[in-house]
Amino acid sequence: MSDHYGIGELSAAYRTGALQPAAWLRDQRAALQALAAEGDNAWIMVASEAQLEAQLTVLAGMNAAQCPLYGIPFAIKDNIDMADWTTTAACPPFAYSASSTARCVELLLKAGAILMGKTNLDQFATGLVGTRSPFGAVANAFSPKHISGGSSSGSAVVVARGQVAFALGTDTAGSGRVPAGFNNIVGCKPTPGSVSTAGVVPACRTLDCVSIMALTAADAAAVLGVIGGDDAHAPDEPTFHPAARRCYSLPALPRVGVCESPYFIRDDYRTLFVEAMKQLPAIGCAVAPFDLAPFSQVAELLYQGPWTAERYAVAGALMESDQASIDPAVREVLQSAKRYSAVDTFNAHYRLRELETLTRGVWDKHDILMVPTAPNLPTLSEVKAEPMVRNSELGYYTNFVNLLGLSAIAVPAGFTPEGLPFGVTFIAPAGYDWALLAFAARWQRQFALPLGLNLRGVRNDDCVIPTTPPGAVALAVVGAHLSGMPLNHQLTDLGAKLRCCTRTAPRYRLYAMDALTPPKPALVHRQDGAAIEVEVYDMPEAMLGRFLLQIPPPLGLGKIELESGELVCGFICEPRALDGAPDITQYGGWRYYVAAKQQGEA
Repeated sequence: MSDHYGIGELSAAYRTGALQPAAWLRDQRAALQALAAEGDNAWIMVASEAQLEAQLTVLAGMNAAQCPLYGIPFAIKDNIDMADWTTTAACPPFAYSASSTARCVELLLKAGAILMGKTNLDQFATGLVGTRSPFGAVANAFSPKHISGGSSSGSAVVVARGQVAFALGTDTAGSGRVPAGFNNIVGCKPTPGSVSTAGVVPACRTLDCVSIMALTAADAAAVLGVIGGDDAHAPDEPTFHPAARRCYSLPALPRVGVCESPYFIRDDYRTLFVEAMKQLPAIGCAVAPFDLAPFSQVAELLYQGPWTAERYAVAGALMESDQASIDPAVREVLQSAKRYSAVDTFNAHYRLRELETLTRGVWDKHDILMVPTAPNLPTLSEVKAEPMVRNSELGYYTNFVNLLGLSAIAVPAGFTPEGLPFGVTFIAPAGYDWALLAFAARWQRQFALPLGLNLRGVRNDDCVIPTTPPGAVALAVVGAHLSGMPLNHQLTDLGAKLRCCTRTAPRYRLYAMDALTPPKPALVHRQDGAAIEVEVYDMPEAMLGRFLLQIPPPLGLGKIELESGELVCGFICEPRALDGAPDITQYGGWRYYVAAKQQGEA
């Protein structure tokens, strides 16, 4: 298989001519086909030659510079539709030829990504083990004796092996996070409703999320940048709540809550979690415990309450007519739905609201939470012996997240003495997907673990997220809001993320307003100007008005031209600001003027 794994390095190889996309992708498909023929059950189907060629024909007509995922191979869990491909949801009698493409896949294809096949899963996405499939249990990428985790089992394993650059799974109760943790990859579970689930076979329609599996947080961000924030939602799927605050970065000193008295089955997992906690101060975090109890009570509602009826709505009719086609463990879950009435459903929702209220105080004290991704990594034989018990244990730290509408990301955090992966999950409020991705990138840089199945070591550029969040407003700052300056917190407090340090077009002059508190510069458009250093931040659109209210006269916001020609929001000023203000254009930027002044040179 390939020795090019990540989105960034594949894109670079295409740009330099080291790889020719069409020829390389044909070779990759042939290699996958050969593995499938040998009985590799991580795949349910690999793209046929005709299916690949159809995509390559479209790719040939695309402008690579305008396609962020040009020629990038990916896989999708086989409960996600691709037009004219079969969707099975790991249940052959349920299978159908999709008449249309899932919205998230459609967006990826438009961005130039190439679908290489569909992956195995726990039937109807009901399970966290990766063993409940007529296509065979998917073993862990690191150990044939251990489970891969599920339900997005195949998607996690093919990414860990480096067979595709990324894969889509789904995550209702941990189905994207658990297999990511068990296979040493990143599992991004976005805020419910932030990625369209149109064209996805539901598990629990009101809770389902499309999840992203990748080797790095930066690659996951590149994918979320394409499929996140899309407004094309089906009428019956959850949508991102308009009142939810989008946050693109955490404070300079993030407050990380770590669960008190964590529950583990494996002692080596407990040891690794303690070691992971020790790394938090090293990446600039303030650490304090939090009470997991109300979250655990929420988790109990998922499978001990009427949400199982949503699963029955999808597969119940088939189960009643053809029980033999349903995995016994899945059948037990579906049958439990019959115990609940409409009254039980309403009471469960009332109870969820009560518990959600109890969890709110956690976010007053912590910016994000850290929990183990799972308390145990069982063997295939252990799951076979006690399928319901082992599966239930794995959802201890995951089942509550979607019920509460939270965002989460699973990241690698070490290996057991046996060489098995261990992972932790960071959880944040709704809308914090990009903040979590940025934090996960810092985490990967700190741990520097090998990627996936020991594919290669982490590089610095693996931990840089240049992708702009969907719906972000680009905001150029020139003075007291620069990083390290006294007002930078006004940006980070509103969830803004530093995109880049650059310069304006060479048509601006800079003046010092030293009498203000704190001192600030005035940027003025002039034909006899110069290029002035600025920082560009991605600001959540809903926060821009709140930021504007903090700007005192004579400053305001307007349009600034960057040296690239891009027009972005930025600081402008009234003419009166220049009265008596010295021209400091020659310094090239506010930071250099401040340094010169401190040294008595200005």
